Amino acid sequence: MRKKPTPLEEDERALFRAAVADVSPLDADTVALTPPPPPTHPAKRIADEEQVLQDMLSDPDDPALVETGEELLFARPGLQHGIMRKLRRGQYAIGAELDLHGMTTAEARLALAAFLLHCRERDIRCVRVIHGKGNRSAQCRPVLKGKVNHWLRQRDEVLAFCSARPVDGGTGAVYVLLKRRTGNLGA
Repeated sequence: MRKKPTPLEEDERALFRAAVADVSPLDADTVALTPPPPPTHPAKRIADEEQVLQDMLSDPDDPALVETGEELLFARPGLQHGIMRKLRRGQYAIGAELDLHGMTTAEARLALAAFLLHCRERDIRCVRVIHGKGNRSAQCRPVLKGKVNHWLRQRDEVLAFCSARPVDGGTGAVYVLLKRRTGNLGA
């Protein structure tokens, strides 16, 4: 048995009826929601790069292609000559550095891939990679130099690289210019 509403409950019901007097019922009992916006960071690209970290860099056909004193130089087509000139002169601020001395080829490959990914995530534009001149290798010639030359050419985010100035390692190191990170609001 229901009890009779109190005067206070009657007032509340009257207020509610007045508040919803102009409301009309929905045609359907479901409401179409808009899809959520896409994530602000490229999660798929980052996941893909992490997944293929070991496989993304193949070895060059002949590691002896690069001699100890040979200067490395590479630029993507369309890169302005002035940018390459500034890179060769060491006029860009080095945002990060990786030293591959003492690493095996497999260790160096992983370290380089992880380093470039780290720099790309932090929007670091210019880096230095020290590969060495091969003076202490069993063959008395650079092993990692030719591999780094080959690996960097394979990376899409690498715009250009060149041997460093003598004060920064000369032909035992390279300056690497990286693309801007896409989707960066500050760029």
